[in-house]
Amino acid sequence: MNAESETARDTEGHTARPPAEVAVVVIGYDDAAHVTDAVRSALAQGPAVREVVAVDDCSRDGSVGLLERLSASEPRLKVIRRRANSGGCGTPRNTGLDAVTSPYVMFLDSDDVLPPGAVDALLAVAEGARAEVAGGLCVRRELPSGREVPWQPRLYALHAVVPHPAQRTRLVHDTLCVNKLYRTAFLRAHGIRFPEGRFPYEDVVFAARVLAAGPRIVLVPDRVYVWHVRRSDARLSISLDRSGVENWRARTEACRQAYEVLLGAGQKELARAARAKFLDHDLRMYVRELGLRDAAYRRAWWELTRAHLAEYDADDWARNPAAPGRLIGRVVLASPEPCDLPRLRELAARPARLYPPYARATDGTPVWSDGIPQVSLEPLQARPVRALPLAVDAELRPGARGTRLRLRLHELYGRVAQAGPETVDVEWRHRDDGDMVVHGASLTLAPCAGAPGADDTAGSAASAGSAGSAGRGGSAGRDGAAGHGGSAGSDGTWSTETAVDLLALTAPGAGTWDLRLRLRFRDGTSRDVTAHALTGAGLLRRRAVPSARHGVVLVQPYASHSGALALRVAPGVRGVLSVVRARLRRLLH
Repeated sequence: MNAESETARDTEGHTARPPAEVAVVVIGYDDAAHVTDAVRSALAQGPAVREVVAVDDCSRDGSVGLLERLSASEPRLKVIRRRANSGGCGTPRNTGLDAVTSPYVMFLDSDDVLPPGAVDALLAVAEGARAEVAGGLCVRRELPSGREVPWQPRLYALHAVVPHPAQRTRLVHDTLCVNKLYRTAFLRAHGIRFPEGRFPYEDVVFAARVLAAGPRIVLVPDRVYVWHVRRSDARLSISLDRSGVENWRARTEACRQAYEVLLGAGQKELARAARAKFLDHDLRMYVRELGLRDAAYRRAWWELTRAHLAEYDADDWARNPAAPGRLIGRVVLASPEPCDLPRLRELAARPARLYPPYARATDGTPVWSDGIPQVSLEPLQARPVRALPLAVDAELRPGARGTRLRLRLHELYGRVAQAGPETVDVEWRHRDDGDMVVHGASLTLAPCAGAPGADDTAGSAASAGSAGSAGRGGSAGRDGAAGHGGSAGSDGTWSTETAVDLLALTAPGAGTWDLRLRLRFRDGTSRDVTAHALTGAGLLRRRAVPSARHGVVLVQPYASHSGALALRVAPGVRGVLSVVRARLRRLLH
């Protein structure tokens, strides 16, 4: 029986109020501004919470006093103050775990909160499924904007019972400890604890130890944890402070230990999945940020990464060889020094973009570059179009007569022409509210002729046959109406152009919008992509554009950390002043 079908059987009829069986361990250090909110969110879960154990890691800001005053009126709250700061999160969590007397335990950080009903939801399914671990959806809430991004939404899309972690290897992607309810006796029977002392990413190792013990796990789509992300704080959280290379050293060490824990427990498939997760998640995230670091950081990062990836074996690289993280890892291993960082950043984007040049070996095999021919791109030939790392250039030019967006789709070793690109749907998605979308037109892609930056794919594109004749092509008309989908022009690209509706983008006020595209092909398949922001004369510059409604709109196209085109708009004098004030704050701080 599969995991989803088992859920209905195991949880059916369990709707009664859960008894008081849960402990919530709250840890904090110098977080007087938030710790009582976290504790109150745990107490507000209701009678299912038997105890809240607040562990203060030797704070100096009065946090303990606040907790003790709260405990005077709340008998379920127990406050423990450590005599020395541990330097990390693992030791205070272990201290709290030792003090727990309840059958189940959860963990909560002082700057986060439990949403209403979280404990009831997890306890009900844990009891109903007779599971040692119950997990639910965590959302990352960006502050002060309030934007929420779900963590691992695929894993928590449905109610599911997983009799053994090996049956759902994607569990290794959820390395959080805070969005789960654990049976206390299970943790103690297997000696499962957090790494002690200053050990960033301690939850990565803890999660591996949990999975290695082979628990029965139940997953629910309910929101059970709100992870607050405060990027503007003077003191960033451990997971957000990635400016120093020591952070990367700590992350690779945590991932290495997680792999060894799983492999040592005989969980070979989970161990393999953990290494794949490192390539797909951790590696890609840090590669996107390499352009923000100095040369010394990049050299140290490159050396650390090569040492870590050198431990991977042939099977680790053979699985899904065209995946962006594996291609990035193979390039890092192939080059002793940092190289091709802008191109690697594009490939690390989500969705991935493989930017030109598109080199070939002497025998015609697609390769990463002339300088690194040992990294073959041959696996891309078998990858479905809907999963190809297609590259689109975007050029946005604001002006008094209208703001224009030009797009150019690149060929990829003949695969694009073979699929027959026809149209592209344009949309702008609000950065702080993903549900707010401004839809543009559906534009026809026209083959280009003689544009600069030609690659060597024209011959293979023309030989595809099914794509039709290339013709002379040309740029699309003002709203992308020119030409039809089919073979690329002499340079293996397709283009289109459209107006940008600034009136719609400024309706909510000042804000940031991300460009999203959906490429549609002749056979009905589609591929969602972002676009590489072109730089050059007159591009990516802030401009004041006249507006009949607002008087003036400040328009700033820019490249995100991954190189994708995004757009900031600030309508009216008030919007312009808000941009000036923000700029002054950055200069002063």
